[in-house]
Amino acid sequence: MAYIITEPCVGTCDTSCVEVCPVDCIHPAEGFDDPADKQLYIDPDECIDCAACVPECPVDAIYEESEVPDKWAHFIEINANYFK
Repeated sequence: MAYIITEPCVGTCDTSCVEVCPVDCIHPAEGFDDPADKQLYIDPDECIDCAACVPECPVDAIYEESEVPDKWAHFIEINANYFK
């Protein structure tokens, strides 16, 4: 089960999680230079579920898919659609 990056990351996009990912599965959205659209995505096919990214996120935006809070559940679909 992959990890999902949720709402607190949008507009913040601290890339600490990218730096610790052992398989480089965290990718910036297109338009990453536009602060309004900043978001990172975790490729579910590349993610090895190591959770190394979770403690590195300064805004607590990364959750295991099954533990995404209800208020941010729509980010599961947003992440999946990004990699279609």
